[in-house]
Parts: sequence; C-alpha cells; structure tokens
Amino acid sequence: MPSSENPLPPDLQRDIRAGRKFSLSEAIGREGGSFLKGSQAMVPRPLRALAVINGFIDRHLDDTNGALQPCLKRWIKTDVRVGKYLDEPLLALRSLMTDIVQQPQVLYEFARQVAVEWGQMNGERPYFQKPGAEPHPEVAYSHQRIQEILAALLEQLPVG
Repeated sequence: MPSSENPLPPDLQRDIRAGRKFSLSEAIGREGGSFLKGSQAMVPRPLRALAVINGFIDRHLDDTNGALQPCLKRWIKTDVRVGKYLDEPLLALRSLMTDIVQQPQVLYEFARQVAVEWGQMNGERPYFQKPGAEPHPEVAYSHQRIQEILAALLEQLPVG
C-alpha cells in the first residue's frame, strides 16, 4: 500500500517494520494489496484464451474414458500458438488438433501421452500402440480412435 494511503505516520510504519523479519510474501502483499481494487479485476489475455479453449473442450469433447481431455488441455497450455491467437483462441485449438490428426509422428506422441494418462487414472499398466500396428485388445485409445475423437471436435469448431 502506498504510504499516502496508509493512515499511520511514516516513522511509526518504519518502527513497526523494523521489528519484523523481511519476507518476500510480505513485500508482495504490501505492494500488490491494491491490485484487485477498482471496478473490475483484469484477467490476462493468455489466461482468457486458455479459458475459452478449455471451456470449448469441456463442452464438446466426447471422451468417455477421460484421459484424452487432460492431455489435450496440457498440450494446448504449453503450445506457443495460443499466444499467437489471443483474440481468436479457437484458431489455436484448430491448428493444434489439425497437427495431431494429420501428422502421424505428432499423433503417435500424443497417443503415448494419452495412454500414460489413462494408466495413471486407472492404476493400470498402459498399453502403447506401435505405429502401423494393430492396437492391443486392451488399448483404450487407439491411434484411429484418437483421430476420430479429435476430428469430431474439429467439426464443431467455428470456421475462421
């Protein structure tokens, strides 16, 4: 809080602070105390963009096993395209999902991460499908199934 807003005289403030140990959290609290004051708290644009994307995924992704959704959200969160499309975040989602669906190497890595997520969620050993091979009978997410799910989500995205 700026000294002009503090009702205590500056010498008293100094004396009070002299008896306390310095901590980073206290300094941040002192300086950022008025951060949320005002008519409206502003949410940074990258966080708003991620919120729009995550909301779309929550509403439209058909993921009965539940492991694909968190993986897709993680990929989006770490992808630089989100920063390029802050005003149109669903374009970033479209671009990323198109890469996964159309580029086999990207699909295989994404499918591997989905399998790991599924294994952790279910406390089971994940099964990995090898590129070009038939999926193991217990694979929850085959390469083809991931492509189908993401293609269905792509169809629901607004165009440009």
